Amino acid sequence: MADVEPSVEPEEAKPARALLEEILTKMGLDDVEIVYIARSEGEYFEVRGPLLASLIGREGKTLEALNLIYNNIINAGVRNNRRYYTIDAEGYRARRADQLKTLALATLERVVRENKPVKLDPMLPSERKIVHLALADSPFVRTESEGVEPERRLVVFPKAE
Repeated sequence: MADVEPSVEPEEAKPARALLEEILTKMGLDDVEIVYIARSEGEYFEVRGPLLASLIGREGKTLEALNLIYNNIINAGVRNNRRYYTIDAEGYRARRADQLKTLALATLERVVRENKPVKLDPMLPSERKIVHLALADSPFVRTESEGVEPERRLVVFPKAE
């Protein structure tokens, strides 16, 4: 995904970029490039450079936590027109989103074939959201989250006839 072409960065995104640069510098990651990418699911700041494993963290948890804090800072005190950005590192989250969309479709097929609910493995809130959205318009299944973090998981149910 690192070969994804950057989009033209809107003027409104510049303060958000500056905040991300400041945070990354304080994390010791100043040898990086940040590119803005507009995707169908939202606005991304992709961090590119060496030694990004510490930014991603195990199973993307550091990236997820940073993203939560980052968006809370950006939207502090904002009532209308909140903006949310997804911070990615070398396309990690974009690749994971593609994997989750594939999982969602495979699960849909299994639920329809077996006509019984399927519980997915626990996943991060942002990952559950991707699966929920991937199946939201399906006439065949519905989704619900169950359990408590960090064991919260998504369940795909067949829709009643």
